[in-house]
Amino acid sequence: MIVRKAKMSDLKSITEIYNDAVKNTVATFDLKPRTVEEQKIWFKQHGSNNPIIVAEENGVIVGWAALSKYDTKQAYSKTVELSLYVKKENQGRGVGKKLMERILEEGKEAGVHVVLSRITDGNKTSINLHEKFGFRYVGILEEVGFKFGRYLDVYIMEKILD
Repeated sequence: MIVRKAKMSDLKSITEIYNDAVKNTVATFDLKPRTVEEQKIWFKQHGSNNPIIVAEENGVIVGWAALSKYDTKQAYSKTVELSLYVKKENQGRGVGKKLMERILEEGKEAGVHVVLSRITDGNKTSINLHEKFGFRYVGILEEVGFKFGRYLDVYIMEKILD
């Protein structure tokens, strides 16, 4: 498996992985799938300070991770939000671990100070992965999302990189 910086040509695969999560999980609070055109805008909003990476196996993208701006206010410029998604059939094979390791390295190189993650209640796999990499639980947002006919809590986890 190769973990590398994402290219515009990876967007179709990135979008497919993300849209599967939109349709079938509470890992994202998007309610409708995104188009590749919408993802192009998202991709262009990322630069050296907000990297996007992919995990590729035998020429197939099996997962991706990104560090996105947390907020547009200038004082938040060293704080990012982590997104990490693995193709359903590749989960449980260490893809998430490799992506997490690399995206945190990329964050350090970019001068990121704090990485935040919002994790929906019940996603123990994601919480465990974050804990393995030194993220700590810092709060809960109760019933802030409504998806699949129910209200959902969101856990906030954080890691200080330097």
